Amino acid sequence: MRKLASVFGGTLLLTLAVAFLARDAAATRQAAPAVNDSLIAPNLTPADSAALKGPRQPIFFRHDIHAGQYKINCQYCHYSVSVSSEPGIPSMGTCMNCHLVIGGTDSTAKVEIAKVRESFNTGTPVEWNRVYFLARHAHFPHMRHINAMGPNACATCHGDVTRAPQVFKVNNVNNMGFCINCHLERNVSRDCSVCHY
Repeated sequence: MRKLASVFGGTLLLTLAVAFLARDAAATRQAAPAVNDSLIAPNLTPADSAALKGPRQPIFFRHDIHAGQYKINCQYCHYSVSVSSEPGIPSMGTCMNCHLVIGGTDSTAKVEIAKVRESFNTGTPVEWNRVYFLARHAHFPHMRHINAMGPNACATCHGDVTRAPQVFKVNNVNNMGFCINCHLERNVSRDCSVCHY
């Protein structure tokens, strides 16, 4: 019986300590002045996407909102980029980590988030339109570039997606000169066999 009481008491103390620390952390966040360095994404609808650069997507996914305004790190969604040649398209499960509770603030967002939820609930994959195509004879291992250049390496090729309502091809990655210039700037290998099979 004493063991049970001490285990329960210890659990209760731990729970109270965690609650106390969380309350203090919340109070500190409220007391500290907010740093407004976030970008405020413009109000756009899927109909506006036709006038934007890049291919229209089945869901009007806004990188400027997710990566810009809310500062979600690229690798949260593209989680395999540091261990794989491909950056990977996020699963609807990744989207639902947030959109299980976030339903959108306006009618446009609500409609697009409903598409995400429907895809997740029915198990029907979203058929995204590819933006970047790499020549079949070239090899671009994303993981090597991310590991060498850090988590912000994405912007080197893809531009500042934090300001892009719709992703578009910023650089011509099929132009070997783009890659060679990048390798020259960083003083890394220009051996043909590194990129070509």
